[in-house]
Amino acid sequence: MTSQVTSRHSTFAVAVYALFHPVPLGFFVAGWIFDIIYLYSTEIFWTQAASWLIAIGLIIAIIPRLINLVQVWVGVSYPQGSAIKVHFWAYLLAIILEIFNAFIHSRDAWAVVPAGVILSTLAVVLMLFANVQLAVRDRTA
Repeated sequence: MTSQVTSRHSTFAVAVYALFHPVPLGFFVAGWIFDIIYLYSTEIFWTQAASWLIAIGLIIAIIPRLINLVQVWVGVSYPQGSAIKVHFWAYLLAIILEIFNAFIHSRDAWAVVPAGVILSTLAVVLMLFANVQLAVRDRTA
């Protein structure tokens, strides 16, 4: 977010968002890595650990997404293709993919592959894309 936009928002909300925003990405990347390890090792521990990481990441993702929802859609009007809106939609889509991924991971360990790995990969790529495009577009703007 640019400094002009953050000054219009609650300082507490911006601080909480900055604190919790990167945490779900870390959990989802760890879950993705554990899915890949399970793909090659077939040790059930890895898929169970990935399942827990995805669930914890989804729980923690609630707080920054709600704050981001208010910051992007209430009060300040951003242009339709702005970096902040693309970031919001990409993260929302990634979280929806991770919700489906959590359901996939609730199955038997053998049933997780390949759908769990594919969903984890797509969600991580979307979240990384969202962060990179926001950083690049804010830097050039």
